Amino acid sequence: MTVMHWAIGFALSVFLWTGSAFAADPADVEKFVKARIEIGEMMTNYFSGGGSNGTGQPPSPERMQDMRADINTKLGKVLAKYDLTVEEYRARSKEVFADEAGVKSFLEANPDLKQRYDALPLDRMGRSGGSGRGY
Repeated sequence: MTVMHWAIGFALSVFLWTGSAFAADPADVEKFVKARIEIGEMMTNYFSGGGSNGTGQPPSPERMQDMRADINTKLGKVLAKYDLTVEEYRARSKEVFADEAGVKSFLEANPDLKQRYDALPLDRMGRSGGSGRGY
């Protein structure tokens, strides 16, 4: 075996090893996608009816604190269904959703969830440059 063959084999094995290291566990993909769908729908409903002050003006600092507490409570309840905490979801969601192939595969196998996922806003609160589907 020549040095060239050895180098190609080594490079290919490193490439395959790192590729598999970035693949998320399918159970995690399912859990995080379902959680993201529920969170996105909850937030959409929250801000479309009753969550904001309805005046078109920014809420007062006190109202913002109340809204933040209310949202975190609701978020905790949604995530508890999936045996996740807010902190764990925030820490791991980027990692899980980085496995685009895994997410796509899961959604392709579940057309009803795919439809709900695709209906989520692409960013949070009008900001661009986020990590994908909102929440």
